Amino acid sequence: MDQHFCNLWGVRSDEYAIERSFMRLNPAGSSDMNMLSRIPSWIALHWRTGAVIAGAVGIAATCRWCLETDEARAHRVERNRKKELRRLADKISTYGRNVHQRYPTGDVVVSERDLADQLRKRPDSVATALNILLGEQKVEKAPLSGYWRLQSRPAPEDSPRGTFT
Repeated sequence: MDQHFCNLWGVRSDEYAIERSFMRLNPAGSSDMNMLSRIPSWIALHWRTGAVIAGAVGIAATCRWCLETDEARAHRVERNRKKELRRLADKISTYGRNVHQRYPTGDVVVSERDLADQLRKRPDSVATALNILLGEQKVEKAPLSGYWRLQSRPAPEDSPRGTFT
């Protein structure tokens, strides 16, 4: 057994049958690295097809943008604005819960301007998002102008079990 220490092919041929069959399938020891080295040459051979596809996508996007009606553009802008305000309202609600978890005693009261700075949004967008949350009864206006009391507990529909925790 000692004389076969470095002779892997002679010791147990049944253990290395897989390796030998792999070497037969990939002549000259080609490997995955060899396949990766073929990618640039494939791109060099097929660059015209890629250029045609990229050009077609660009033309389609330009036509869609140019042919969009003012009404469709207005609907798209309004839809994106509503989505952004919804995301901002969710961020504000999450911010209120996080602050309450950090400081569990007392209410979470924030000013519109401080909240806008914290979330890096415009104050008018924050005020609109707070008004959305006011309609959902997730915030209340504080007695001081420009300040809001955020709901510190999740609403029943936000709670995983459907009850307050």
